Amino acid sequence: MTVPFYVPPEQLMKDRAEYARKGIARGKSIAAVEYADGILLVAENPSGTLHKIGEIYDRIAFAGAGKYSEFEALRVAGIRHADLKGYSYARTDVTAKSLANAYSHALGQIFTQEVKPYEVGIMLAEVGDTTAGNLLFKITYDGTLSAEDHVAVIGGQEEQLAALLRQSYRLDAPLAEAVQWAVAAFQTAGGRTFELTEWEAAVVDRTLGRRAFRRLAASEMAGA
Repeated sequence: MTVPFYVPPEQLMKDRAEYARKGIARGKSIAAVEYADGILLVAENPSGTLHKIGEIYDRIAFAGAGKYSEFEALRVAGIRHADLKGYSYARTDVTAKSLANAYSHALGQIFTQEVKPYEVGIMLAEVGDTTAGNLLFKITYDGTLSAEDHVAVIGGQEEQLAALLRQSYRLDAPLAEAVQWAVAAFQTAGGRTFELTEWEAAVVDRTLGRRAFRRLAASEMAGA
């Protein structure tokens, strides 16, 4: 009988984490910034059809960085989870916090039990009735869940971009100003000027009513 090859558990977890981090770092960054009426999400994304940012439920947006097929599967699963909960109970019972907990559990299970971890970082943004009610959550490849204040970034040059956005952040600024911060931060971090076709952006805006998610047109980004 062949003796199985032994790897210490701590080394196995370390190797899995390094593998996932490298995969996510190869992707492009996605940033979320609060503004007066909601939350802006901006991604560097030259593809006009493969979206990194999407709607999960009435007031909740999803963003995924890393391997597209994996975070898209998570997005679809999140929509099904939200629809079932909203139908079974009430639409108000579907929250970013409950979704973030579900994603955290799922990614944690995959990281510890599957052969290959997911190479993804995901973000959930929920707009509240007031700025104080806004919620931003980040969930990493190993299921680590964190709540962010005002600014959140996943993927790519995460730390540098977050620092630049926090320097520019101003409470209750209009959307146009938030777009300017995001564009300037991405261009400074990337060391170049981006074309309009390289942006993907959306908002969850409380002034839009029940369905708060809206994609921004290139002309709105150009106004920055």
